[in-house]
Amino acid sequence: MRIQFDGIERLEKKLMAKSQTDFQAVGRKNVRAIYTRSQKPGGTPVDSNELRMSARYAGDEMGYGAQHAPHVEYGHRTVSGGFVQGQHFLQANVDTQRPIYKQDLKTKISE
Repeated sequence: MRIQFDGIERLEKKLMAKSQTDFQAVGRKNVRAIYTRSQKPGGTPVDSNELRMSARYAGDEMGYGAQHAPHVEYGHRTVSGGFVQGQHFLQANVDTQRPIYKQDLKTKISE
């Protein structure tokens, strides 16, 4: 899953023009926050704890290694022909982080 924040491109470009290092630091801070939230209650659905334990982050990327992660996020069909709705846990986590990321960009630009 590739996540981009719409409407923030102008701020990103402005910070990159000022300092590539600051831009990367803001990205890493926010990815780390998404990961940290994924490890807390409500951040990742827990059945066997396998999904939560499969969460990883490195640099400016965060994801889940468990094979069933996309099925939990987006939903899946059942053997009997039904459909289990996705829980959109990663999207909710990113949506929570979005205003924080935007504020972090503004703060770094004004430093």
